[in-house]
Amino acid sequence: MKNKISSAALCTLAMAALCFAARAENATAPAAEPREAKKAFGAIKIPPALPPQAIGRYDLGCVAGAQKIAMNGDGWQAMRLSRNRYWGHPVLISYIETLARDVKRLDGLPGILVGDMAQPIGGPLLGGHASHQSGIDVDLWYNLMPARTLSAEDREKFAATNYVDQTTLTVDPARWTDAQAKLVKRAASYPEVSRIFVHPAIKKALCDSAGSDRAWLQKIRPWYKHDDHLHVRLSCPAGSNGCVSQPAIKADDGCGEELDAWFRKLRAPRPKPPKPPKPQPKPKPTLVTDLPGECQALLDLAEAEKPTASGAR
Repeated sequence: MKNKISSAALCTLAMAALCFAARAENATAPAAEPREAKKAFGAIKIPPALPPQAIGRYDLGCVAGAQKIAMNGDGWQAMRLSRNRYWGHPVLISYIETLARDVKRLDGLPGILVGDMAQPIGGPLLGGHASHQSGIDVDLWYNLMPARTLSAEDREKFAATNYVDQTTLTVDPARWTDAQAKLVKRAASYPEVSRIFVHPAIKKALCDSAGSDRAWLQKIRPWYKHDDHLHVRLSCPAGSNGCVSQPAIKADDGCGEELDAWFRKLRAPRPKPPKPPKPQPKPKPTLVTDLPGECQALLDLAEAEKPTASGAR
């Protein structure tokens, strides 16, 4: 164990591949028991001090050198603080801060509510998301920021509003307003944004109201759920050579056949389950060893530096 901790400590001095060599030193050690990734990464409370790197895929990766968003700022408040998912690559923090200021200054909105980002070192989450692993994803509520500063209790109990009528598959006109459309458009306006996921009904509403300025619609991607929040994903940050980008989006506004296909899918009758229903095998959990080697090394370092009960490291 002593050698392993020493090897992990070298990560702070050599970020190249986040110390693959250090892990190789331990290759002769007895194989550890397989560990479920979400439990291991979800147990980390504070990230090690490292240069920032988004590593791997958005759904199978991690983030080194993550920063946490302030709980309150100029135009934003962070929600669900108990989840400890308010960490991200510095480019994500900068994006949120810039967006919050711009929606106030340029769009006349009161501000934004920031939902889930990533865990302190990213990695698979204990629940709620398959993505948000590499520090470049953030959920933003369609609810706008209230004038008052929310209490810690408010931030846990305040419910995000569903803006879609699930029967008609249209936006709820009593809730969806020009303010929500402005928020999504502004969120898509920055070059670092790769794509934004919204419910298909919200994409349709944006297509219908966009007018002649339609280039930004290319980034707005219909996806399941996302009826109470938009999910922003940034492109891989400069210098994060281990970050895996998604394929480029087709160069059109996405308001035609692609969107129509989503509505056909959502409106299609669901097949009746067989009688008796067949037992479904449990999906295999993602293991720590399934993640990139850099993420395994980062986890080793974070566990070696885990704070004690007194808070010392």
